[in-house]
Amino acid sequence: QVQVVESGGGLVQAGGSLRLSCTASGLTFDHYAMGWFRQAPGKEREGVSCIRWGGSRTYYADSVKGRFTISRDNAKNTLYLQMNSLKPDDTAMYYCAAGLVWRDGGGCFARDYQSWGQGTQVTVSS
Repeated sequence: QVQVVESGGGLVQAGGSLRLSCTASGLTFDHYAMGWFRQAPGKEREGVSCIRWGGSRTYYADSVKGRFTISRDNAKNTLYLQMNSLKPDDTAMYYCAAGLVWRDGGGCFARDYQSWGQGTQVTVSS
């Protein structure tokens, strides 16, 4: 049974930093692309960043480029998202997901990811 568990969310002031972590079990981790998605109340789920199975290719949404860094440790079955210079607009529930599709043209699409965590809340105060 696949399990995906996020951690590291919390309340931070604008300009601050958080590091999200995601551990996945029940799957061959280095065979999966991994992604971070977020959803704010009343908004659609957005692909924030994703990383190919080996870690050599990444994608970032324009809204987070230069501020967020995705990485993975395949030996630990763990995905990370380092979030710096946080803004109130980054406030959302953040989800980690595992999928078998990687699009070289770019983009993290929820439909490509099959296994999802329950989410971790990130709140950025102004």
